[in-house]
Amino acid sequence: MLGAIAGDIVGSVYEASPIKTKAFPLFRRGSRFTDDTVLTVAVADAILSGRPYADAVREFGRRYPDAGYGGSFRRWLHIDGAGPYGSWGNGSAMRVSPVGLAFGSEEEVLEQARLSAAITHDHPEGIRGAQATALAVFLARTGHGKPAIRDRLVRGFDYDLERSVDEIRPDYGFDVSCQGSVPEAIIAFLESDSVEDAIRNAVSLGGDSDTMACIAGGIAEAFHGGVPDRIREPVEALLPEDLAQVVRSFRRRFG
Repeated sequence: MLGAIAGDIVGSVYEASPIKTKAFPLFRRGSRFTDDTVLTVAVADAILSGRPYADAVREFGRRYPDAGYGGSFRRWLHIDGAGPYGSWGNGSAMRVSPVGLAFGSEEEVLEQARLSAAITHDHPEGIRGAQATALAVFLARTGHGKPAIRDRLVRGFDYDLERSVDEIRPDYGFDVSCQGSVPEAIIAFLESDSVEDAIRNAVSLGGDSDTMACIAGGIAEAFHGGVPDRIREPVEALLPEDLAQVVRSFRRRFG
C-alpha cells in the first residue's frame, strides 16, 4: 500500500495550492502524510488483526487527531459507537486499497470494500467509490491489463473513464465527492506508465490532490508490482514507527 501512501504524501502540499502541471518536485518542504495514510493503515491493520474496521479506524484516527479529517468524520471519530452519517465523500475510497491487495476474489473485495466504507460512508456513492477503487487494485494486482480494468469498472460502476487527463485538467476543480473524484483518479492511473506518472497525473488535475494521488498511486503500485526505491525510501522515512510497522506486516503477509 506504499503507492497509496506515496500519493498522499506527494499530493499533501498541493491540496491547498492546486497546480495544473505534471512538472513539480515529488517531495518538498512540508510534504507529509495526512488522514489518507492514517486511515489506509487503519484498514490494513483491521485486515491483519481481523477486528472490525470501525475499531481500527477509531484507534488510529485518535492517535493522529490532527491528520486533516473532515468535520463529520472528526465528530464520528470521537464518539464511541457512532454510526455512519451518509457521506458520499472520497474518504471511503482513499483508505480502501489494502482491501484490493488482501482478498482473493472480486466478490470478497467488493463485500469488504462495502464494509470498510459503510462504517462512515454509507451513501450509495460512498460505497460505490470504495468498491470501484478496491476492485481496480484487485484487478491490477491479478494481472489484468488496463483495457480490461477500464471495461470492468465501466460495466460495474457506470463511471465515464473514456476521458483523458488533458481533457479533464483545464476545467477540473476541487471536489471531495466520490462521484467527482474517483473516476478522475482512476483515469490518472489508466493513462500512466509508472507509479510516479500516475501520481503526477492525479496531482496535475488540480483537485483534491492528496486523496486523488492516493487512489491513483494505490492502483498503480498493484499494477506495477511495487514502488520504486526513489519513492519508497523518502516515503518510509516520513512514516512514524507505528504506521511503518503495520505497512511492513501487511507486506510480509500479502506481498
